[in-house]
Amino acid sequence: MQVAVVGAGAVGSYYGFLLAQAGHSVTLIGRPALVEAVNSGGLVLESGDGTASVPVRATTAGDGVSGADLVLVCVKSGDTEAAGVMIARHLDPAATILSLQNGVDNADRLAAVLARPVVPVAVYVATAMAGPGRVRHNGRGDLILGASETSDRLAAAFMAAGIRATVSARAVDALWAKLIMNCAYNALSALTQMPYGRLVQAEGVVAAITDVVQESVAVAGAASVSVPADILDRVLELGVTMAGQRSSTAQDLARGRPSEIDHLNGYVVRKGAALGIPTPANRLLHTLVKLAEQKG
Repeated sequence: MQVAVVGAGAVGSYYGFLLAQAGHSVTLIGRPALVEAVNSGGLVLESGDGTASVPVRATTAGDGVSGADLVLVCVKSGDTEAAGVMIARHLDPAATILSLQNGVDNADRLAAVLARPVVPVAVYVATAMAGPGRVRHNGRGDLILGASETSDRLAAAFMAAGIRATVSARAVDALWAKLIMNCAYNALSALTQMPYGRLVQAEGVVAAITDVVQESVAVAGAASVSVPADILDRVLELGVTMAGQRSSTAQDLARGRPSEIDHLNGYVVRKGAALGIPTPANRLLHTLVKLAEQKG
């Protein structure tokens, strides 16, 4: 299978590595530093099993999706429309496009730009870039694909590549469950630059996370979204299963880059306002991260 990864950061590079290792032809579309490193030395994965590399092609250009059977869009939520514009005219008519992004509305926004279906995917993985062309895997790696004509086949291909993948007829529920986890951890990890395991041990953090989760669940319910009854337990469990992970928002702030906070806690705040649901804990975290972005 010909695979293109649009936005080859930590998440895109991780899944690109596993698919390439399984024998698929992978092209990464990313920043110049990554492209130079990958084209000269391959894509490197660091994990608990050691360090390995695979040869893949990398480019900065949108025509990297040409001929791809599968396109994984992994850009930040704020770059969704721009990525769509970049790749639109190069897509094969038969290509399947998956949105592996934080937030709940990226697939719809991307589909509007491309004027074709995009399959939403909820991603549960702990990764970080260890340098140009080097990705570090810190935990998990499972995907929940929205239902489509190709989703079952793609889930099987992911499984064959060592990626746990399932298909859900209610992708919006899975996306909201992931959003709630992001809202609980991303801002707190970013503001403190602490990993999840240390965060949940700090005084008052579990109570703060509980407030964020309860607000977000209320908004989801008002939006006719069903999230697991034990969502708070699942959120707190991340402090154990991903204890060493700093959030993507923390990584963005550390690099001086814009974060996705508008599409995480900020999204819950906007949706809550539209539905008449107060979200003070989410609003505070959103505001504090925006201030941190301005501070640089």
